[in-house]
Amino acid sequence: MLSRLKLTAIRDQLDSLVDEAARSELTIREALALFCRRELARKDERRIEMGLGLARFPFVRDLTGFDFAAQPSLDKAQVREIATGRFIANGEAVLLLGPPGVGKTHLAVAIGREAIVAGYTVLFVPAPILVAQLAKAHGEARLEERLLQYAKPKLLIVDELGYLPFEPEAAHLFFQLVSRRYERGAMLVTSNRAVGEWGSVFGDPVVATAILDRLLHHSHVLTIRGDSYRLREKRRSGLLKAAVTPAPSAI
Repeated sequence: MLSRLKLTAIRDQLDSLVDEAARSELTIREALALFCRRELARKDERRIEMGLGLARFPFVRDLTGFDFAAQPSLDKAQVREIATGRFIANGEAVLLLGPPGVGKTHLAVAIGREAIVAGYTVLFVPAPILVAQLAKAHGEARLEERLLQYAKPKLLIVDELGYLPFEPEAAHLFFQLVSRRYERGAMLVTSNRAVGEWGSVFGDPVVATAILDRLLHHSHVLTIRGDSYRLREKRRSGLLKAAVTPAPSAI
């Protein structure tokens, strides 16, 4: 009967659950609550595991593993607030800006993982792959199908926007995606470029302005001004000399 009801956690742990309820002298109501908690825990575990697989993260990271002390420009409380997922419920955007190696992708994955735990669907995609897939779909007359795919997750994470410039046609395709998700689906974008430089990223200041108009309307912008983790480790090992700050010029 438990199998037919798909209560597999209770089925698999039935003997131990009954013994635990007996040892604790639980009432029938208390024992039933215990059984239900174990079943829900199993279902949540499987849901999270499936969600992490569907998200296509490049690696697994969480907020506990992020070194906030090394990036003092970040407001830890603001990051924690974003990780609650309220911005997803409101269909807002988060922009993580900063030079390479400061932990933008780590934070994006960690926030995405918290979103999955909270019950949201997430998809992670590097910006070059995203625009290549949109361009390919456009060429094959399947753009609408691809836009629907990217519009479906509650949170779409676009990583590394700005590392490679967009072709003009790709910029217009990205604009269509942003417009499709505007006020309906949350986005998290990481970029090594300040928003004022996005005109050169998209190759068209008008398109860049239209994209930013939608992303910044309901947004949270976090700028990381710290040093690269990877370069810091190389300096510690002696493989790279520390940067020398030039002396101020005489007045």
